[in-house]
Amino acid sequence: MNPPTQPAREAVAPVTEATESPALEATGGDSQGRHPVAAVMTLMPLEPEKEPPFTYKVRLQANAMAGPNARLRARTQLTIAHWAGNVDAASRVCDKLVDNAFRHGRAFRDGRLPFRLTVHPETHELLIEVDDADPEFPDFPQAAELEGKTPTGLWWVDHYKGRLAYTKRTDDYGEVVGKTVQAVLPVNWDEAA
Repeated sequence: MNPPTQPAREAVAPVTEATESPALEATGGDSQGRHPVAAVMTLMPLEPEKEPPFTYKVRLQANAMAGPNARLRARTQLTIAHWAGNVDAASRVCDKLVDNAFRHGRAFRDGRLPFRLTVHPETHELLIEVDDADPEFPDFPQAAELEGKTPTGLWWVDHYKGRLAYTKRTDDYGEVVGKTVQAVLPVNWDEAA
């Protein structure tokens, strides 16, 4: 019998932006004080008494239609939940993250990719999480570097003023079984910003 898998407990709440620290240089910060677009970090858990106002979980079949399937599901669920953010932007990011997991990651043994949406109880930011069975994310800072790139994959997270991170995923025994890629989108998105 295979051990059950679950996301690492740290990977539940919105990502915070990188701050001045010795790790800043390792994640792409520079001497002008500019911060990296993305970083590998552990996220803070939600407090138990503050349940999110909305959560949605599904395991999508890992195939070429996984991204579009995620987009349709996200659009429907966020509309039903009356999320105040940009539903079109969020559904597009869901499509891209799930498609990336299918194309560059690896499906779990059941041939599926877990996909979750969570609205933060206080900020109402949307946390999008996609899991896959490949624990590595080679060259994450370079993959998330957006300047001068055409609008594909992770580019959309920054375009919609979101934050991006990933964390390794463990099973009940603490064994690494994959990764979770996370994007946090704000409620108020302004194209002119």
